Amino acid sequence: MDFKKNPTTDFKETGKLDKEEAEKEIEALREGIEYHNYLYYVKNQPVISDATYDRLFRRLQELEEAFPQLQSPDSPTRRVGAEPVSKLKKVSHAAPMLSLNAVLEEKEVSNWVDFVKKNSNSPEIIFVLEPKFDGTSVEIAYENGLFKYGATRGDGGTGEDISENLKTIHSIPLRLQMDSIPGSLAVRGEVFMLRKGFQELNKERVQNDEEPFANPRNATAGIIRQLDSKMVAGRPLDVRFYDVLSIGGQELASHWEMLEQFSRWGLKIDPHNMKASSFENVKKGYQNLLNRREDLEYEIDGLVVKVDDLELREKLGTRQRSPRWAIAWKFPPKEEISRIEDIVVQVGRTGKLTPVALLQPVDVGGVTISRATLHNEDEVHRKDVRVGDSVRIARAGDVIPEVVEHIEERGRRRSKEFNMPKKCPACGSDVVREGAYHFCPAGLSCPPQLTRRIVHYASREAMDIAGLSEKTAKQLVDKGMVKNVADLYQLSVDDIRGLEGFAQKSATQLHDAIQANKNPRLDRFLYGLGIRHVGEHMALVLAGNFLSLDAIRRADRKELEIIPEVGPEVAASVEEFFGQEKTRKVLRRLLNAGIKVQDTPGKKGEMPLEGKTFVFTGSLDKYTRSEAEKTVESLGGRASSSVSGNTDYVVAGEGPGSKLDEAKKHGVKIIKETDFEKLISQKQPDGE
Repeated sequence: MDFKKNPTTDFKETGKLDKEEAEKEIEALREGIEYHNYLYYVKNQPVISDATYDRLFRRLQELEEAFPQLQSPDSPTRRVGAEPVSKLKKVSHAAPMLSLNAVLEEKEVSNWVDFVKKNSNSPEIIFVLEPKFDGTSVEIAYENGLFKYGATRGDGGTGEDISENLKTIHSIPLRLQMDSIPGSLAVRGEVFMLRKGFQELNKERVQNDEEPFANPRNATAGIIRQLDSKMVAGRPLDVRFYDVLSIGGQELASHWEMLEQFSRWGLKIDPHNMKASSFENVKKGYQNLLNRREDLEYEIDGLVVKVDDLELREKLGTRQRSPRWAIAWKFPPKEEISRIEDIVVQVGRTGKLTPVALLQPVDVGGVTISRATLHNEDEVHRKDVRVGDSVRIARAGDVIPEVVEHIEERGRRRSKEFNMPKKCPACGSDVVREGAYHFCPAGLSCPPQLTRRIVHYASREAMDIAGLSEKTAKQLVDKGMVKNVADLYQLSVDDIRGLEGFAQKSATQLHDAIQANKNPRLDRFLYGLGIRHVGEHMALVLAGNFLSLDAIRRADRKELEIIPEVGPEVAASVEEFFGQEKTRKVLRRLLNAGIKVQDTPGKKGEMPLEGKTFVFTGSLDKYTRSEAEKTVESLGGRASSSVSGNTDYVVAGEGPGSKLDEAKKHGVKIIKETDFEKLISQKQPDGE
């Protein structure tokens, strides 16, 4: 009898098994359980009863406990979660995880189809149509058919290792079905939450006096980045796979062939995928999916159209962030009618005051909306919305709730026009107006500003302190434990354990996460300080031109404005920020707490990589792919994901891929990481 397909549950007593017998049985159980997971979660065709499955699973748990030396990270028992981690590790993706160019208008899709045809030698182009899932993109890697790791998309070049969390999702195979499995395989998929599960989860959060998730995408993103995978197990998450990032030992000719191979390997693909050979067929596919949208058990927000022929894709190439061989045709925003119960003013991180409409709860495309931003006073007046008005609500991009317009109601008396307050609603300071916006000038003495600055400082793009949520930051501020970001480094485990929702282990994890990253890149640190008008890109520009924190602190407005991308507004903001005594005090305390900000390589005022294009391949020792690319951009260069005749340098690390061959083919200069460091320091690399 084939145990995998027709398992028996007549087991020998565990105590009577020797190690060799146990090893054989454990392997058979793992293979059988994964096969039946595949039938149940991927094919929706179970062939054994739940009771039989449960007996197989309990037997495997029993044997792994009795023979701990035979435990494996790829065992189905790991789907219940592993021990919590203190921080999510960084992972460089096997290939860039590009975003898609998204459009709303039919004409834009038609133009794109014409562009593809114009650049093809074939009279007929085949397109593959796929639902655009409203979830979180992930990379999953397999080695010899076994799950190796899983990671978030991150910035497209580097993500976070969420392997243990992904293992808890039953529709993700821990071992591929045996059908010409490549030695190495990295695939891209989308993890999302089922509608029914999302509503149940929000119901549970409301009952626990927690803020409900805004939409399934936010819920999914928050859950799969948990430090404790046991908190992920059992959540209503599913997955669909739709792309190969890298594959060893096999050649594929078309995207459709790849999807069919996914299915044979046990990687779940979407049943609504289809082919089209003309724009009219693409349009029919779009309309068909739009009509069926509300009947699906998960959220989608558009149609993805891809060129099927992989050779033609290579010819079409990619932009810096998106491929030219695919496009996302977004669905129109969903709209419903609600009523404004009140307009409140929210205080942001930079002190900006934002009017927010509190709405009678309304279901917009499966998501309950109870609030929507009104942006600023001028926008409120332009739309003429007032408390008590009936209004049309849309989810812009199917995510952000927006008040579109007020609806006239004959005979109904309207309330008075809304105006921004003269005093900050949080701290009572006099409000100042700058252009279209109103600000509270109190800075860190205003509790909401301090709370949001702490969250911003801890964000992934800044100091990357995992687990420091807005709820936790608010408690720290309300209890007077943190008056500025430097106070974070004085918190003890016992201090954190005294907060609501923390036990010894979780308090230790947050404490360790705060203390862990004390050597940030200059641009990340600048961004984390929350200087007005200094986002990620401007932080890179400043870091690339001044190279050190001390140089930026000493810079006056004239020195700042010399930089082409720095205008008067940014220059004034940076000079004012570093000129304040309270800023100097916080910086002194941060440096005393052990923060050592890394200087940017290069020479002050010079852009050594200006006009140069770089491509990175393989693993680097001192940089993640994303960090290397940002370093290039900060020094005036351009980082690309593909090699062409316009590429100036290919930087080859350990285990370089096909880009190395492309570089040789195009005669592009190939350099090592040590040469790259010389180059960014303005020393001539050796190269090949």
